[in-house]
Amino acid sequence: MEIIGRWWNGVWGKLARRDIWLGRQTRWHVVARSGDAETGRVLRWDFTTEAEARAMVKRLTSPVGPGQWREQEKGGPAPEPPDTPTR
Repeated sequence: MEIIGRWWNGVWGKLARRDIWLGRQTRWHVVARSGDAETGRVLRWDFTTEAEARAMVKRLTSPVGPGQWREQEKGGPAPEPPDTPTR
């Protein structure tokens, strides 16, 4: 999967951290994780267009909960999104 964008809420810790990835293969994918890499809960959505996928990212990053969402640089260290079944 090609990672197009990545966001996190800027909060460290197992309970408060949130991560979102925007990726593309044949379809567009949005992956959201609540918590850390070891114990976090993962949700995944598939879309046919970039506009639909970006609308979901916008919905997920609306100001709810702790932290302030910021997009991360593509060139920086970024773990791959978790590989989980679509929900």
